[in-house]
Amino acid sequence: MNTTFGLLFYLKKSKVNSAGNAPIYLRITVEGKRSEISTKRSVNPKHWSSEANKAVGRSQDIRELNAYLDILTSKVYQNYKLLIEDNREVTAETLKSKVLGIDEKERTLLSVFKAHNVQVEKLLGKEFSPGTLERYKTAYKHLENFMQFQYKISDIPLKKINHEFITDLEFYLKTERDCSHNTTIKYIKNFKKIVRIAMAKKWIKYDPFANYKVTLKEVKRDFLSKEEMDRLINKHFHNERLDRVRDIFVFCCYTGLAYIDIKQLSQDQLIKGIDGELWVKTNRQKTESRSHIPLLDIPLQIIKKYKNHPEVVTRKVVLPVLSNQKSNAYLKEIADLCQINKNLTTHLARHTFATTITLSNNVPIESVSKMLGHKSIKTTQHYAKILDTKVSADMNNLRTKMANNKADNSIKKIS
Repeated sequence: MNTTFGLLFYLKKSKVNSAGNAPIYLRITVEGKRSEISTKRSVNPKHWSSEANKAVGRSQDIRELNAYLDILTSKVYQNYKLLIEDNREVTAETLKSKVLGIDEKERTLLSVFKAHNVQVEKLLGKEFSPGTLERYKTAYKHLENFMQFQYKISDIPLKKINHEFITDLEFYLKTERDCSHNTTIKYIKNFKKIVRIAMAKKWIKYDPFANYKVTLKEVKRDFLSKEEMDRLINKHFHNERLDRVRDIFVFCCYTGLAYIDIKQLSQDQLIKGIDGELWVKTNRQKTESRSHIPLLDIPLQIIKKYKNHPEVVTRKVVLPVLSNQKSNAYLKEIADLCQINKNLTTHLARHTFATTITLSNNVPIESVSKMLGHKSIKTTQHYAKILDTKVSADMNNLRTKMANNKADNSIKKIS
């Protein structure tokens, strides 16, 4: 306990009453900062000793006054100790509030988390996306259910969150909620943000995450090969819904747009680029980063196919996109019909753009990163790691180059 702490009783002589008595105040000093408390008592200045910090005299009134000041002193020290034991920051003001019985209400995890989510909701479209709000709401619900399951409580004071609470939560999410490792860590990161807010506002003194270290596991990113893409594009569907979902999926494969971005893609986001060709220029919903994507022939054909669709005309969108849930359901049926043994989802199209469509065709990774709207090229590099075909092609080029060098050397020896 290194806090500099002091108490001093003094008279406010500027407020002497008609009887000649001055009010007694208690000054609390913590780390050089002061706060004052009225003792609700007064005394004649001639009976007050500044050196002794108390009243002097033998009368009954003086003895009772000093006894009261001693009790008040003990009360201050007692509350000072309580603040220390509660791991709360001790300041002149917090100690004064504690002594006066107007100590602030103890903050709890879910109350702070709920207030945070309310703020996020008010900032939708400005600083946060609907998806971000939904994740925070889900993380809140998981915490609520966890505390009821693990501790039979409805909430917990922030100061009682510790390393054990965090590891118990991780175990609960992986076992009781059957979350994957990466999903679990994402929910815990949402929870960690609330703890960071509490620390910044000095509602808790120590970081319960200080010794909690975990990392996301690298996920195998599936994508369609060129042969699978050809089967998908050339397949004829009699069902209009299947045909439409296939077309929109293929459009995403050739643009790299995520579901939410293609769903919201408006006609005014189709811009003539510096090359005179049509480009998609949009802000990614997830990261708010800018994406500039030149349109190849296939996506241009798809746009033309649906330009007179009622939904396209009415909503002024580029394509008539179904809900994500319905799209993914139809994609599973499409995969069976096209004999593609992969879990087709709207997001797999984005992976296909990054790999089969661009990187495999020697599009520089910097350009791919920009079109995908990645804020860091490191994110794009994850796609490059999984391209065995690209590695094979690069090594074949190396073999050819080395073979040519060997032939050149042989010719020089002969000559």
